[in-house]
Amino acid sequence: MALVAVGACYMDTILTFVSFLASRTSTPRVNALKHSCRTPHYPAEDEKQRATSISRRRGETVLQQLIAASYQSLSLHLVSVLPARLSSASQYIISDLEPGVQLKQCIFREASQEPASCYIIKSQATGSRTVVNHNELPEMTVDEFIENVQRLEPCPTWVHFEGRIPEVTRECIRYVQRQFPSASVSVEIERPGRPGLQELAKLANVVFYAKSWALVSIQTPRS
Repeated sequence: MALVAVGACYMDTILTFVSFLASRTSTPRVNALKHSCRTPHYPAEDEKQRATSISRRRGETVLQQLIAASYQSLSLHLVSVLPARLSSASQYIISDLEPGVQLKQCIFREASQEPASCYIIKSQATGSRTVVNHNELPEMTVDEFIENVQRLEPCPTWVHFEGRIPEVTRECIRYVQRQFPSASVSVEIERPGRPGLQELAKLANVVFYAKSWALVSIQTPRS
């Protein structure tokens, strides 16, 4: 059985020292890393505040699902956009995942060294989580997806998509359904209100809804 996961590649790294957080300080970008720092309260504008902890660890994305599936007897493949193959971040991801997860279908942006980052500020006072994303990597196109997936061996039996860019994901799902009609398709639906996600849900065999989507659906009356 071949499982293919299509989406962003996030990793978290945990740091145990105390650091300072300044709203006007430029933070170095680290590819595919999610940074999380805890503060006594949410900092005001221009305020300098000492964080009580800083952590970086693997993110809960399609990558996490592949890691969980790696304990089974499955052929696992990741389709994700990464920076240059020889960049420190890509090399870290390759060494961390292979050989359990195959990365031959990943798309390496050789002109880029700094990929996607996610910065999270957690307030100990209120429990709030403020998330700031930054990604300068060109997103995967439908043609790139087709070019990489059609080389898969063995043929995929299950393809899982993050619902990140609905217009691209829609065409990728349709290609899988045409080219591999026996394959199951699942999709992850997360951001409420994003146009096109409902259409993706209708195309998929299995849909994973995020808690945020479920809460909005419960609160929104049906017409």
